[in-house]
Order: sequence, then C-alpha cells, then structure tokens
Amino acid sequence: MIPADKLARWQSALPFWGSFLLIPVAWLSAVQGGWYVILPPLITWYLFTALDGLTGLNLENADPETPPEDLTWYRLLTSLWVPLQFVTLFGTIWYVTHSGHLSVLEKIVLFFGIGVITGTIGINYSHELMHQKNRLERLLGDVLLAMVLYSHFRSEHLLVHHRYVGTPRDAVTARYNEGFHRFYPRVLRESLVSAFRAEKARLARKDRPWTDAKNPFWRYWGFQGAMLVLAFLLGGWAGVGLFLIQAGTAIWQLELVNYVEHYGLTRKYLGDGRYEHVLPQHSWNAAQKATNWLLINLQRHSDHHYKPDRRFPLLQNYTAAEAPQLPHGYPIMTMAAMIPPLWRRVMNPRVRQWRAMYYPEITDWTPYTKATNPMPKGSGSR
Repeated sequence: MIPADKLARWQSALPFWGSFLLIPVAWLSAVQGGWYVILPPLITWYLFTALDGLTGLNLENADPETPPEDLTWYRLLTSLWVPLQFVTLFGTIWYVTHSGHLSVLEKIVLFFGIGVITGTIGINYSHELMHQKNRLERLLGDVLLAMVLYSHFRSEHLLVHHRYVGTPRDAVTARYNEGFHRFYPRVLRESLVSAFRAEKARLARKDRPWTDAKNPFWRYWGFQGAMLVLAFLLGGWAGVGLFLIQAGTAIWQLELVNYVEHYGLTRKYLGDGRYEHVLPQHSWNAAQKATNWLLINLQRHSDHHYKPDRRFPLLQNYTAAEAPQLPHGYPIMTMAAMIPPLWRRVMNPRVRQWRAMYYPEITDWTPYTKATNPMPKGSGSR
C-alpha cells in the first residue's frame, strides 16, 4: 500500500501529468498541418496502448485514508487543465480560421483530434471535478462540459447513473448483446431526457417548477451558448463548424468509454422495485498502468462506483476474484467496441462467466437485458 507521505510528493503525481503533453501536440498539429494533424488520436489511442504493453499493470493501492491536504498535486492537475484546454480549443479555432496553410480536410482531421483530447481528457477531468464538494471544482467541471456541449452529463451522471447503474433504468449501462451502434443513439436521447427529468423531480420535491432559476439546465444552456458565440466571434461560421466537430468527437469518446465500463453487468433485482447495492462487481476493472496515468485511474471504475466520493489517486484496484477484469486497457477496448462482432466475441463469454460466478441462481436473464422493461418480473431468478 502506498503511504500518505509518499503519495503527497510531487514525484508520485508526476505520471498523471502526462496528459498535459497533449496540449503542445495539438498546437504542433495546427501549426505544421500535413500528417501532423493525426498526432492527437495517434498518441492518445496507439502510443498509450504501446506504453501499456511496456509498463504492465499497476496493482498497488494508495492508502484510502490519505488526508485531502496530501493530494494537492492531484487536485491542481484537474483544475489547471481547464484554462489550458479553453485556450487551446479557442486559440486553435482562431488560428486555423485566420491562416491559409491548412486545407479543409486538414482542419476537419485536426479538430477531430482535438475532440479526442477534449473527450478523453477534458470530459474525464470534468467527471473528477463534478464529484467534488468544492464549488469551484464543480464550476470548472461545468466549463469543461460546456466546451463539448454535453453539460447535462453532470446531472445525468450524479442523479441517474450512480443511482441506477446496472439496472434497466440506467441508459448508460450497455445491455448484453447491445452493439455500440445501437447503444450510442439510444444513450444520447435517453440520457438527456433522464437528466432533465431528474432535475425537474429534484425541484418538485422542493415545490418548485422546472423553470426555477435553481434548475442547473439554465446554467448549462447559458455556458454552452457562450461557447458557441465565442467560436463564432473567433472564427465565424467555420469556427462554429470546427467547434462542433470537436464537440461531437468528444461526446463519442465519452459514450464509447461508458459503453465499455458496464457492458452486460447488472445488479440483482430484489423485488418491490429494489435492486441490490452497487458493489465492485458491477463495473469492469482494468489495471493497465499507462492508460490509468492518462485517464487518472478511470479504469479503476469498480471502486469509483463503490465509493464515488474518492478522489482519483485513492481509487482502489481489485483482483479478478473481486471485480470483473477487462482483457485490455480502454484504448484497445473502445476500438474493439466499434466492431460489434469482435466486441461480442471478446466480451460475451466474459459476461456469461461473470453471471455464473456471481449469480448462479439466476437462470432467466431476459428481463435484465431488455431496455424497455423497467424491472424484472418477480426476482428474475428461479
């Protein structure tokens, strides 16, 4: 176990700061053009896959009782990323729309790559920030989400996903045998609706209408509108188009990861509308070291759902006896998810093995795999 005094050193936090190298890579791509525009996705997807092979697995856990004052370098990392991403995104929009050295195709590929960065890093950091009690951190998380036009993710994630994960009421939990290309349009539609309904219900419990100023959707829409206006002021309609390309790419990256994190895993229905408590076994775990550096331990997703208030350096790794394990890190798994036959070949046997290991008493899984069924009839088991 990593003791608190060791965790507090800047040297321990340094590997997680590797994501900041993607900022100069984005600028290099914009300035040089040509084949350089493919560097952001190339590094994010393939370089870290190669580094996973070289660095292996990180099975070591930090002391979960480490006090907050020993996590300064980790907290600074996620907060400092926000202004750097803001300047990079809007700076490159202004730069490429006021210089003539990039073709239209190069600009499109460039902002696809920037979307890979804002989706892989930016949304991931917003996820860490939105889980904190500190108002400034939560505000910074909102700014990151507004930069990709996905602000409702905060409400959906905190009020819906964490509450209903592993049940048919959670749009983000990918059903067994549901390919990503069916999952993606469904989750885009359902997560927006469920987020709005959750906020509306929260206000109703206080006898307030959804139009109340306390509804965060007003803030979401205001921030997103400001981002679109800024893109227009800096680059005209071309700037708005480039902004939309990176936002769409970022959302796609997020939902690819969401698809991987819970595919086929469900909580047992206990009757009377109740499900068992969320446990580490209800999320896929991955211990690839380099990708966990890049994604600030997001692959330790089993522990994140078990203990949502833990900051990323304190998230625990679980063994195969405690939580289901992905065969590879997120970069490889998200690429596999784009090819449903390959994905099913790799993951369906693992889901079936998981079912036999944790729920041998359940013989009829049909109610758990139908997204249209609000809950299994009876217990779903015999």
